[in-house]
Amino acid sequence: MNEYLPDIDKCDCTVIHEEVVSHVRCHMPEEENLIDLADLFKVFGDSTRIKILCALFQAEMCVCDIAALLGMTKSAISHQLRILKQSKLIKNRRDGKVVYYSLNDEHVKNIFDQGLAHILE
Repeated sequence: MNEYLPDIDKCDCTVIHEEVVSHVRCHMPEEENLIDLADLFKVFGDSTRIKILCALFQAEMCVCDIAALLGMTKSAISHQLRILKQSKLIKNRRDGKVVYYSLNDEHVKNIFDQGLAHILE
């Protein structure tokens, strides 16, 4: 940063704006919910899981199909599917010996679409 430019992000204020702080405090979600939300966003922080979700937007798929699509081992895909399932982002169903995975609900696609729209701005 140029040393001659003022640091506009630095606040030299020492006054607490109590009304604002009080208003925001009343509207903050509970701490436990914020922790859960942070954990959910951590799940989206892995590119392999993002690729799996993208695939599942298009079709219900089994581990073998996802592994072939992404060029990864079934073991690696299974590990990521387990994380996605624990986070309630995907669900599975068994058809004989084959287990198929799909999105848990439409919220997953909405979260993804909002994030993608943000980075494409």
